[in-house]
Amino acid sequence: MNIFITGASSGIGNALAHEYAKRYSGSRTNIGLVARRSEHLQRLATELQNLYQINCAIYPLDVRDSKALITAAQDFIARFGAPNIVIANAGVSRGTLTEYPEDTAAFQAIMDINVMGMVHTFQPFIAAMKESAKQNQTAQLVGVASVAGVRGWPGSGAYSASKAAAISYLESLRVEMQALNIHLSTIAPGYIRTPMTDLNQYKMPFLMDANVFAHKFANAVENKRRFIVIPWQMGWVARFMRLIPPFLWDFSMKKAPHKKRLDWDWL
Repeated sequence: MNIFITGASSGIGNALAHEYAKRYSGSRTNIGLVARRSEHLQRLATELQNLYQINCAIYPLDVRDSKALITAAQDFIARFGAPNIVIANAGVSRGTLTEYPEDTAAFQAIMDINVMGMVHTFQPFIAAMKESAKQNQTAQLVGVASVAGVRGWPGSGAYSASKAAAISYLESLRVEMQALNIHLSTIAPGYIRTPMTDLNQYKMPFLMDANVFAHKFANAVENKRRFIVIPWQMGWVARFMRLIPPFLWDFSMKKAPHKKRLDWDWL
């Protein structure tokens, strides 16, 4: 089993790396790990190799860099063959407000990472996965979206817009990939306990631990779910949110808490 995961150094990506390594422990499993922080990747790779006896390849890069991802994909394919599962998980979330000119760079970065990062992740693998699919090998793309993409959340315009774009992009790609026998799954997390959600200063309903989410995520991918919200309770919340008329949504969100705005040196 060959698996490639972006955003693997912490949070959901880290939990997914552990879940897949544990799930295929002892078999011929190769996992490609992508993130910006090389020291975190190396620590994770060593941990997975020691705990589960699998092979890991680390790729310290920024998913905004399409050339770096092409190089990483070429290296992974040369070493292990076409991946069976590619998970575009890398993503960022910060509070943004359009009224502040200094937030413009943050809007751009969030869109580039959360949307274009998916394109950069999938594109260099599709040709090889198309060929492996012809040999009846598992070939599956998985995009991590968010419930925040269902409606626009005040104070999170960049994040909500990026995840709405991701949902639409993944739906388009899913239909395109049918002719190539490559399956695509869109996974939309609700609130998952990660360093990213730790910054939220408001109540998060149905908050789920990352390791629990990762197990449900892997099951959904294995069952080739086209679109799923995890946890399931947030799935019903998402369905309800879609039905709320704009004037009621505006009224209900008028005093909703905003995600905290921070300095943008993290970009």
